[in-house]
Amino acid sequence: MIKALTAHTGEIDNTEAALAEIMEQLDLKNNLLKNSIGLITCYSEFIDTGIVKALTSALPFETVGTTTLGNLVPGSLDTLSLTIMVLTSDDVSFSVGLTDSITSDSPEDEALCAAAYEKAAAKLPDFPEKKPLLILSFAPLLMNVSGDFYVTAFDRVSGGIPSFGPVAVDHTSDYHTAQILCNGESYADRCAFVLLSGEVVPHFFIASISSDKFFQDKGLVTDAQGCLLKTVNDVPVVDYLKSLGLPQNEDGTLSAINIFPFVVDYNDGTRPVVRAIFALTPEGCVVCGGNIPTGTTLYVSAFDSAEVLSTTEEALRQALAQRKFDCMILYSCVGRYFAMDYNPLGEMESVQKLIPEGLPYQFTYSGGELCPVHAQGTQSLTNRNHNDSLIICALSSK
Repeated sequence: MIKALTAHTGEIDNTEAALAEIMEQLDLKNNLLKNSIGLITCYSEFIDTGIVKALTSALPFETVGTTTLGNLVPGSLDTLSLTIMVLTSDDVSFSVGLTDSITSDSPEDEALCAAAYEKAAAKLPDFPEKKPLLILSFAPLLMNVSGDFYVTAFDRVSGGIPSFGPVAVDHTSDYHTAQILCNGESYADRCAFVLLSGEVVPHFFIASISSDKFFQDKGLVTDAQGCLLKTVNDVPVVDYLKSLGLPQNEDGTLSAINIFPFVVDYNDGTRPVVRAIFALTPEGCVVCGGNIPTGTTLYVSAFDSAEVLSTTEEALRQALAQRKFDCMILYSCVGRYFAMDYNPLGEMESVQKLIPEGLPYQFTYSGGELCPVHAQGTQSLTNRNHNDSLIICALSSK
């Protein structure tokens, strides 16, 4: 089994006070088992003030994590905090990996992920006889690399092991301090991850956009390149969106595109995924938050605070009705945070209200979500990159 410990602090300037607060909550002397890993989420200022590095140095195990603009563990509901979840077990092993720099010269070099994976997997006690059971990945937010790259790269080297985790985000307007964390260091251009093996079973749940928020019309993607969508139903995508009645500026250009995400059906029996619209190009193409393959079916949808709350609560109720879990790890898209308008803590309040006392969890806002989806009517899993979604990984014993 996995035992999960959680702690939090809002002390951002006083390192000694922050460490004392966290260590008191964790009580490692009485709680730590044979193997452990720490998952840290924080505002980027906790890096600048040295608290992340000091905390990692004080812990007797490795740590990974990400910056964020909002996070939550039991007992906390802060707008400026550091949280940590410690996974500890006698029969589950953890191995940390870190890629080399993902540079603009080779933005989608799968060899970077493959080399880091193989190095980390070799440290597991039962490898290669047994594959890892789960990859917890923490990807950097890079303008020229989508979450699909990490999904594809880890799929190829691992043989499709379930991959779950966030893309980094932060609280700034352009996300320039978004970083991933690994053993006290922070990186804007590397992917960190944890491999889990042993007596553990991951269960996955997703909240995205309900079907009653889809526009009635659906389109066929007829030309796309990666995350660049060019034509739908053989017409320029901008013209297609205008035909649906999306709001326009006085000059005829589309407005408020970020509140009308796409829902993409791969037509392979797996759950559709959400793709946020990031930008429009001068040529009339749409830049999305992930790949949209040619031949997929596309729906335009609407997104607001009521939809965020209803889908979050539905996913949590579905998860909690399944069985008793050891812990839950939750990542929600920053798009859901901004959709909450004047109640930015609303989704976190729902999570806090619905997860029962005694079940450890860590909730963190992200810039993209990596989570497997089920093929309809089966237990088969396919790794996907998501936008505007809440993803949940619930861990239980075998």
